Amino acid sequence: MDKTKYIFVTGGVVSSLGKGIISASIGKLLQARGYKITIQKFDPYINIDPGTLNPYEHGECYVTADGMETDLDLGHYERFTDIQTTRHNSVTTGRIYQAVIDKERRGDYLGKTIQVVPHITDEIKRRIKENAAHEHFDFVISEIGGTIGDIESAPFMEAIRQLRWEMGGDAVNIHLTYVPYLHAAGEFKTKPTQHSVKELQSMGIQPDILILRTEHHLEDSILRKVASFCNVEPECVVQSEDLPSIYEVPVNMQHQGLDIAILRKLGAPLQFASRDGDMSVPGLVSWYHFLHLQQEAKDEVAIGLVGKYDLQDAYKSIRESLCLAAIYDGRKARLHFINSEDITPGNVAEKLDGMAGIVICPGFGQRGIEGKIAAAHYTRLHDIPTFGICLGMQMMVIEFARNVLGYTDANSAEMDDRTPHNVIDLMEEQKSITQMVGTMRLGAYDCELKVGSRVWKAYGEKSLISERHRHRYEFNNGFQAEFEQGGMQCVGIHPGANLVEIVEVPDKRWYIGTQFHPEYSSTVLNPHPLFMSFVKACLEGVKN
Repeated sequence: MDKTKYIFVTGGVVSSLGKGIISASIGKLLQARGYKITIQKFDPYINIDPGTLNPYEHGECYVTADGMETDLDLGHYERFTDIQTTRHNSVTTGRIYQAVIDKERRGDYLGKTIQVVPHITDEIKRRIKENAAHEHFDFVISEIGGTIGDIESAPFMEAIRQLRWEMGGDAVNIHLTYVPYLHAAGEFKTKPTQHSVKELQSMGIQPDILILRTEHHLEDSILRKVASFCNVEPECVVQSEDLPSIYEVPVNMQHQGLDIAILRKLGAPLQFASRDGDMSVPGLVSWYHFLHLQQEAKDEVAIGLVGKYDLQDAYKSIRESLCLAAIYDGRKARLHFINSEDITPGNVAEKLDGMAGIVICPGFGQRGIEGKIAAAHYTRLHDIPTFGICLGMQMMVIEFARNVLGYTDANSAEMDDRTPHNVIDLMEEQKSITQMVGTMRLGAYDCELKVGSRVWKAYGEKSLISERHRHRYEFNNGFQAEFEQGGMQCVGIHPGANLVEIVEVPDKRWYIGTQFHPEYSSTVLNPHPLFMSFVKACLEGVKN
């Protein structure tokens, strides 16, 4: 298909309906028909990116390979579709206004008065089309954050209105709304959806397709009612009911003909014949295989997440990576969050009791640090499979220095700048020869693996890998020889800058820390090899 088509996904009634899952599912279905797609997220908040946002407020900060801190929905996009997003796939109101103000300061507008229309909306339109300007895509899916009626979303809605008018039949709007069920009345209520569509129409946008979010199955009569009252064709009204797994959503959407409706609305060829429930549709065979494995997995494996953010979305990619890896091993991952602030040397055995493996989670700041160190000490002594990620790796290193190397004052530069044994140092400009954002190491960096190490085997005996980073501190190479003599091997090194990326203790069943975030690279059809290896080690302990 020569001309790029655009799909705009908006939401109404309430927030948190799952626009990210719907957008990712649409992308997956279009891929299944042989189309090349990309998905982008437009967030209405004024922050430049989520990098400084509290995880309790925004969930995890997802990092793209090119070093952009983004919304967690980009994690859904990549896990569902196996595409690799970039900084062009995540845009906030803050970035839009910053770009316009920078242009104004340079004199690009030739002294004109800068206004929301046309200058802000033109910049939004430019960003919407930017991905297709760098690389040809058959479809660009744009998810608009927030809820219809929010004052913050108004410029984005106006930009969409203009683009749909300019593009004609090459753009559609898919509107996701909520249909509540009133138990007292014993019936569903479609009025909130009608009002949401009316609000959208008041902005000059007529939705082409409606997706009704519901906790219970909707009868056809309700779908027909919504179609009639909202001026949408009956076959373009589908429902997204609660399902056991988010990974069943693409299949549910396919069974209702969502992909056919989108292609028909955009005048794009179907490319492959489709029959309801046909598992042989190209691109979905592996997906159905995964769903089969997921449904067959009955036994559980208990894994503890030692961290300080008591919010499921704060470790979203880690949780999904563990669940995916367990499914491919025929198990369901039963994840237990263990707040590191509550862990002490005296109660660590009780807190970690019953766990087949422990993940020491990433994070920033000093809160909960000592609890993570106590957990690393306990799991190392008791040979419990342990996976330390980013800050988690650094806590494993500090614990080893204190209790094996005898540096009882071992710490990081952040935790205690005065100690002579800062085994984790604040990254200095001269220490990194690659691009940096401030003092952060962000995005994908190469890593050379030590031949024969456990991680080398986990990666399929690959010697060079590339993984994504988000951190300010590095392993202090001045202690490397002592660590390796003591039994903790530095088995992954970033070449050139000679930065330690991976440590492992070979005489333990599985005791590995990574400076990078492997969870960002784990997808439904290609779970990350380190998570696969870790879960396998956990299961061996369960079997024994």
